[in-house]
Amino acid sequence: MNLPNRTLRILITGTFIFFLFVPQVGTESVVMINGINTPSHLRIDNTMADSELFETAEKGVEWFMKNWSIKGASVAVAREGKLLYARGFGYSSVNDSVPVEPYHRFRVASVSKLITAVAVMKLQEEGRLSLNDKVFGPGNILDDTIFSHPKDRRVIDITVAHLLSHEGGWSQRYGDQMFMPDVIARSLDKKMPVDIYDIIRFALSKNLHFTPGTGQSYSNLGYSILGLVIERASGTDYESYCRREVLEPLGIYDMAIGHNLPEQALPLEVSYYEVDNAQLKPSAYGTGEMVPASRGGNDIETLGAAGGWVATAPDLMRLLLAIDGFEHPKDFLSQESIRFMTDVYNGYAPVGWRTTLTNGLWWRTGSFPGTSAMMKRMPDGTAWVVLSNTSAWNGPELTSDIDQMMAKFLARVREWPQEDLFTWSLPVPL
Repeated sequence: MNLPNRTLRILITGTFIFFLFVPQVGTESVVMINGINTPSHLRIDNTMADSELFETAEKGVEWFMKNWSIKGASVAVAREGKLLYARGFGYSSVNDSVPVEPYHRFRVASVSKLITAVAVMKLQEEGRLSLNDKVFGPGNILDDTIFSHPKDRRVIDITVAHLLSHEGGWSQRYGDQMFMPDVIARSLDKKMPVDIYDIIRFALSKNLHFTPGTGQSYSNLGYSILGLVIERASGTDYESYCRREVLEPLGIYDMAIGHNLPEQALPLEVSYYEVDNAQLKPSAYGTGEMVPASRGGNDIETLGAAGGWVATAPDLMRLLLAIDGFEHPKDFLSQESIRFMTDVYNGYAPVGWRTTLTNGLWWRTGSFPGTSAMMKRMPDGTAWVVLSNTSAWNGPELTSDIDQMMAKFLARVREWPQEDLFTWSLPVPL
């Protein structure tokens, strides 16, 4: 599509946006804006990536998906602060033969931790908490009666910074506390489902695995606790603070905390697919059923701040570009905050990110059954996001293959368009 046609499309659509009614309710051809059904082409869609420039590179993505039996994926690439490519591949829903578009939403698993970390840093910049604040104990952030008698008194020394950097003292030596609801329910002698307060009570009834601040061990529990820290510091619920104070100021309206069951899927959210021999899990709701982990076996609603978000690839790119440390576009956080999150010599980083190397490569991955996600910032100003609605037999290791796929993708694009796709999309709150 050439520039004049695209410009005309936006002008015509904008003129009639509040007067237009499209009757195909419930189809992919419309979205809801202020209670009015409106054409979905106000969003970034696949037609905006129609170019011979990408044909060779896209064949590599298609081969990758076939090789790994990936049902659907969304890819976004930015250079020097501009979104230059966004396309969906495969199917959002195989049964309904709905092709993936850039506006489809995916679970992003642990990529959620980056959103949580940005929210915490924002609260510090606002003076509403300090990274050195202690989390548990009298007069501290979570000064709750149910948390007041931890078995291990070292819990009182856990700070916000410790949780951000996976230094809180917990490991997964005996399992991940966020994925063992049946064990926790039996231990607390209560019925499922368990909530985050139950999970924290369970964790505090055990000894820490190391003294806070003296070691590092990846902890979903720590980031889920940060969700409560954000609530106490902000005076509102975790999701609302993140959406209103972090995401919406960046023009991001399609991120939200997802739900566990297929019938609870959000508008324009994809379906999820596991490997054929995936092990079933007891329902997180305590029904006694054995179900797929991606369909009620994992409780991603309770996982929340550690892994509960759903997002589009372009929206995740907006977030990445707002915290990448480059001059354009202007960063959402201060340079001091970005350095704290990425400086590997400060004793805390990476914060929110999975890895931040001194050569300027930063990346964040996310994976659980039915989901693989990765986003990467490169020192030359290139950034990319890949989301998939399918898990592979090698689980989290699939992100290494995604990284290799995208390296080949970038190498095969000899010339990039100059149009910033963000300028052709309007914010569309759902």
